[in-house]
Formats: sequence, structure tokens, C-alpha cells
Amino acid sequence: MCKGALYGIGVGPGDPELLTVKAFRKLQECPVIAYPKKMRGSKSYAYKIIEVYIRPEEKEMLGLVFPMTKNQEVLEREWNKAVDVIYEKIAQGKDVAFVTEGDPLLYSTFIHLMKVMKEKYPDVEIHSIPGISSVNGAVSRLTIPLADGDEQVAIIPANDDVEKMRKAIENHDAVVFLKVAKVIDVLLEMLRELGLENKAHVVTKVTSDEEILWNINELEGADLNYLSLMVVRK
Repeated sequence: MCKGALYGIGVGPGDPELLTVKAFRKLQECPVIAYPKKMRGSKSYAYKIIEVYIRPEEKEMLGLVFPMTKNQEVLEREWNKAVDVIYEKIAQGKDVAFVTEGDPLLYSTFIHLMKVMKEKYPDVEIHSIPGISSVNGAVSRLTIPLADGDEQVAIIPANDDVEKMRKAIENHDAVVFLKVAKVIDVLLEMLRELGLENKAHVVTKVTSDEEILWNINELEGADLNYLSLMVVRK
């Protein structure tokens, strides 16, 4: 039997209208749609973006759990389980579309999924359909140029390494810090020290119907959603 293929489909930052035409076509064509789901079975952010375009009763919907833990044994077990479930469909000759917010190859769940699939089932054909990232969505909503001319840009996962984040700002014309929720106060303090507090902008769930464009003065101690990023342009 001819095997199916795996498609990593970027569905954009939140607004369903930012789905590409190619992504839309593949969602219609693929008989199986895989998506991350939470332990309690609730829909993923990526699923919510695409649900206006699909009829679940006409597809095989695979909700896959990717636990948020640093326990390597648990991670390995669940990742292997997810890949096995997907491969079972591919072995039946079915194409599988794995949907992920943003772009599949930029800080995405699909990256590790693809890696494990290649290790376990190297014969599987894998494709990536690019999507609009939250970075692009944020600067578009803020109407802030990400880069112009010879300017340099950095995209940095925010963490508590203040010195590394400070150097990123000092060495680039613009920096986008991803997933800033846990270190927002640290970032704000650093920006004040650099005199750049008024050059920073924070956006949560950009372009979605839950989007929040934060006033920088309201962020101290704020309980930010996981899908929050900061744009700093000097």
C-alpha cells in the first residue's frame, strides 16, 4: 500500500483570515488532521484557529497530548506515542495535517514531532507549509517596522538570563522576546535601566479575538497569558 505523507501546517498567529491559501487547501485535502490538545481534552489554540474551516465529522481528528514537563521519561513516552498514532494513519495511505500556530519551523511543536518521526520512521515523506508567525503578526498590528535597510533583528525566547537578553538588545536594532509571561518584571526592570521602556510593546494572542495590546505602564506584576511577546525597537 502506498503510504501517506505528514504535513506541518502553520495556521498563523490567531486570526483565521491569516491562514494561507495553500494551508487552507491542504486542510481540505488531508483526511486526517492532528492537533495538540491539553491533558483535559480541551482544544488547542491551533485548533481554534482552523475550526471555522473544517467539519470534524468529515475528518479523522487526532488530538495529541504534548505534556509541559521537564521529566524526560514522560516526554519521551508521550512524544513516541504521538508519532506512533500519526504513523498508523500514514501507513494506511492517509495524508496527515499537523496544525500548529504560527510557522511550523519557528519555535514550533512540529519541529520535535518531525525529528522523532524521522528517527522512528525515516521512510515517511514530510512537508512543511509556512505560516505567518506571531512575530510578523505583532509588528503588523503595532505598525512597527521589524527591520529596514541594514538593521539587524533578534528573536529570543525570554528567560531569566538577564545578561543574555541585555546583550541581545544592545547588539540589535530590534528584538522580539517570545513567551515573556514568567519574566515580564525582569524585562521591565532591564528596559528601565537601558532607558528603553518607552520603546517596548507587549501583545497577547496577537490578531485573535482575545488579543490584548498592553499599555507598558500596566504590565508590572501583570498575570500574562503564555502566548505573550514583547517587541523592543531602538
